[in-house]
Amino acid sequence: MTVFKPLSQPVPHSVGLNRPALALPPDACDSHMHIFDPRFAASKHWKRRPPRAEVGDYRLLQQRLGTTRTVVVNPSTYGTDNACTLDALALLGEHARGIAVVDQDVSHEELDRLAARRICGLRVNFVTPQSWGTTTAQMLITLARKVARLGWHVQVFVQPEQLVELAPVLAALPVPLVIDHIGRIDPADGIRGEAYAAMRRLLDAGDTWVKLSGVYMRSRDGAPAYRDCAEVGRALVEAAPERLVWGSDWPHTTENPNTVNDADLADVLAAWCPSVAVRNRILVDNPAKLYGFAAG
Repeated sequence: MTVFKPLSQPVPHSVGLNRPALALPPDACDSHMHIFDPRFAASKHWKRRPPRAEVGDYRLLQQRLGTTRTVVVNPSTYGTDNACTLDALALLGEHARGIAVVDQDVSHEELDRLAARRICGLRVNFVTPQSWGTTTAQMLITLARKVARLGWHVQVFVQPEQLVELAPVLAALPVPLVIDHIGRIDPADGIRGEAYAAMRRLLDAGDTWVKLSGVYMRSRDGAPAYRDCAEVGRALVEAAPERLVWGSDWPHTTENPNTVNDADLADVLAAWCPSVAVRNRILVDNPAKLYGFAAG
């Protein structure tokens, strides 16, 4: 096992000085992160003060973890204004892709403009307040139909009970589906709960992906290993290693400031995988296919 020299200073929004215990492979992708830049105003609907988490800060995280590819997800903070994410994509270059947030009335022209700037999917958030109000199943259906011609996917952020309720709608979408943050499944319910069963049915149908990210959101055991989440994580890796991706969720806006160690999150993924080859598939091959990166 390679031993890395610890950092001399922590990365913003990421505690600790360690690097992943096992080096990440070339072309490893962080498939879920956000950029917050004070040059871009938050949406009027957003009541919390956004962090300052700029592209330069994130590049330091890439150096710490050993990732070279990334997927910038437009946060709900900006509503349907994707300017901050588009700016980040321009700065990060060809090794970055983006996930946009738009209203259901979005025009084909606007979607084409986003596609030309390396947006490859839409995020539809059912969990937190949105600039349009309450997100509905019909909105999700409308957006999925609009982006089908572009070859995009839709990414949903849902509570476990919403995943169960929306499962028939999700199964019928005309585009690939990506489920955020392990569906926020409660580890107390684990693989015996309704939400996991609904997720497995979607995965088994063959056009659904799951992001192994945000493990801290429901964990009671907590860092560094989030052991209570391991049952679900390992079960997903066993069930569908070809349709999982990993993300840091930096800068961790759902958590108290300065509480998340991103190197530990990379180690959690390694602990869930039965082999380095499976881990590397989740970090390299799967995101290359989902987000359109060149083959390694």
